[in-house]
Amino acid sequence: MTQGKQAPLRVAVGGFGAIGRQVARALDRGVPGLELVAVSARDREAAARRLSDFSRPVPVVALAELPEVSEVVVECVPAAAFADLAGPAVAAGRRLVTVSCGVLLRRWDLVERAAESGAQIIVPSGALLGLDAVRAAAEGEIHAVRMVTRKPPASLAGAPYLEERGIDLAGLSEPRRIFQGTAREGAVGFPANVNVAAALSLAGIGPDRTELEIWADPALTRNTHRIRVEADSASFEMQIENLPSEENPRTGKITALSVIATLRGLTAPLRVGA
Repeated sequence: MTQGKQAPLRVAVGGFGAIGRQVARALDRGVPGLELVAVSARDREAAARRLSDFSRPVPVVALAELPEVSEVVVECVPAAAFADLAGPAVAAGRRLVTVSCGVLLRRWDLVERAAESGAQIIVPSGALLGLDAVRAAAEGEIHAVRMVTRKPPASLAGAPYLEERGIDLAGLSEPRRIFQGTAREGAVGFPANVNVAAALSLAGIGPDRTELEIWADPALTRNTHRIRVEADSASFEMQIENLPSEENPRTGKITALSVIATLRGLTAPLRVGA
């Protein structure tokens, strides 16, 4: 006797900006085994208007309410609001798909709480590549991981690291290295820019051993990340050039697609590279 088809997983999206809207729209168009049930946004009225052309408009609720109506919570909020969503989601034992990996480094208590509540925190590849290879290498011994990020100056504007040091990138005429340190330090100084470095560090040897450089390059139109890994099983180098989102130049277009692919993998009968 065969079992009946399972009910779709209920998915809620926290944050309705460049990433959240694209994820919600993909779910509305249809992802097998998943159902969009709610979203959250700072401007509820604007979000409701944008939902009006969805085939199945859903309620716009407060961040803390999302775990109450869903089994999977997608976090696409500004760094300052991360805990307002992640905390309730973890406490409720939900699957939390987060794009704010850099903030997670500063809120490691949530990982510890997830182990107690039965929650699962899932970090998509985002604007990076090869995290599956890094995770595989980490099953052996990784000797070194180095990442060099190059971005157009406009995409780095407003970073706390730059503001605290009075670094002005306006009118930059040649590439300038603006940061060199660890992934943990980079996540603090550039919370909206280097979630990729945090994800890389968690896949590999941790945020305090992962080396990071950030360059502002006025000749670039794409956010570029180059990674070098030295391990006992393999040595490899990877580079990705991401087109920035028109709505938010700090975010690569591929980030939302990565979240959608991660969600699809939750119920897909075949998963590749994860």
